[in-house]
Amino acid sequence: MPAALAALAFAAGCSSGDDETKSSSPSTPSASASSDGARNAVEAYVNALNSRSAAGLIEVGGVKDEKWSRQEAEQILADRGGRGWKIKDVQVEHDMGPDTGSARLMAEDKAGKLLQDTFTVMREKGTWHLAVFTQQPAESGKDSASTAKPSS
Repeated sequence: MPAALAALAFAAGCSSGDDETKSSSPSTPSASASSDGARNAVEAYVNALNSRSAAGLIEVGGVKDEKWSRQEAEQILADRGGRGWKIKDVQVEHDMGPDTGSARLMAEDKAGKLLQDTFTVMREKGTWHLAVFTQQPAESGKDSASTAKPSS
């Protein structure tokens, strides 16, 4: 009986079914289209940086064009915008499901400075967005999570 359990455990450990969904070059057409859409969102982000477009960042970030998002977009552009970034590599992994994953970007600016960043990518209503905005206010009527250390 223990040998049968060991054989089952070994067979389960050898399964590679999950590896296909994490690959940056998936074998299924729908997964490939998902990776292409997420990759296009990363390219749109780099284009927005290069053109210093706050509206482009807001669009690729999937947030509303409001005072807070324009301010944060301007801060992102002040830090990284207008440098002539050229994408060296983008790796997309659907490690959180078909509509959510991560994208790793490696780019180089005109001066040879490297940009490496990792983003959460998510598909909402068929459009891929990057989670580049961190200062989004809580929805009306909802409390935001506290980042303070608990007192004990």
